[in-house]
Amino acid sequence: MIITAGRVVTPARVFAPGWLHVEGRQVVAVGAGTPPAPADVELAGTVAPGFIDVHVHGGGGASFDDGAEAAEQVLAAHLAHGTTSMVASLVTMEPHRLDHTIKELALLADDGRLAGIHLEGPWLSPQYRGAHRPDLLEEPSARRVDELVELAGPHLRMVTLAPELPGGLDAIRRLTSAGVVAAIGHTDATYDVARRALDAGALVGTHLFNAMRGLHHREPGPIAALLEHPDAFVELIADGVHLHPAVLRLATDAKPHHTALVTDAMAAATQPDGDYRLGSLAVQVRGGQARLPDGTIAGSTLTLADAVRYAVLEVGLPIEEAVRAATATPAAMLGLHGVGTLRPGSEADLVALGPDLRVTRVMKAGSWL
Repeated sequence: MIITAGRVVTPARVFAPGWLHVEGRQVVAVGAGTPPAPADVELAGTVAPGFIDVHVHGGGGASFDDGAEAAEQVLAAHLAHGTTSMVASLVTMEPHRLDHTIKELALLADDGRLAGIHLEGPWLSPQYRGAHRPDLLEEPSARRVDELVELAGPHLRMVTLAPELPGGLDAIRRLTSAGVVAAIGHTDATYDVARRALDAGALVGTHLFNAMRGLHHREPGPIAALLEHPDAFVELIADGVHLHPAVLRLATDAKPHHTALVTDAMAAATQPDGDYRLGSLAVQVRGGQARLPDGTIAGSTLTLADAVRYAVLEVGLPIEEAVRAATATPAAMLGLHGVGTLRPGSEADLVALGPDLRVTRVMKAGSWL
């Protein structure tokens, strides 16, 4: 199948116009101008790699916390909006329930339906817990870290924790040595503690600026440590609620190749306003904003397609930067191979965007939805 488009974002390069040659599940060629043979599909807008969401809790009225059947519902909802690879994020929950959910989701990852699992908790700061039950938060122990690593096997991609907790730095070392990405988040860490966490192997800042000690000129906290570290990646939620456009520009200017757009979406993503749950907490969605009854932000109702559109049209990022932040960067951050780009040998996961950057078509593994 040969596909032409007004613009092809690889995202290493932008071809305008451009074309792709897809055979089976793979991209076999990509180029600019006129394709080597007549096009099978002609698109007027933009073609980009399928989006990769590495921090998402739910969508389509369901949550990953509820196991494999609910996970299929989440995957389908976001796939329809161009997200072709997803890492299932789990909030803090009872240990027995967490273990059971990890086992179920690992089976989906075995089948290639999920790109992995992300544990957001239970090793979080009570002060910056966000939408996590305070009675379930705990300090990391070597025994529990090793249990969860063994339980999830190769599918545990990332763990978010507060490094200032007793045992936090040791947990980062244990996770890193097991090949799991350690992320700093939901944290009251000082600048010095955050630097020690990065030196211990932490690689990511979970939803930077949100649910962490703020940036201050005398105690810059984890934000400055993450932004100045040359190898650290940072997640950004581009929905107009979590971050001001100027803050998004600040982060992307500081780390143009290390910012990953994420949704942190909960069950209400792609759904109407109403009452939902995140873990065991009640969430009210009004005007597309998800909040606990006390007003605390409880994830988002975002899709990555909306995040890319917002980043370009409202924040002012170039299309190639926004696409990279939703594709190649998250893939590099978590070591996901064969996705996040359009080049010979990559998976034929594509999203077609109209002139207004809204999704018009989605291809997964060489097949149009």
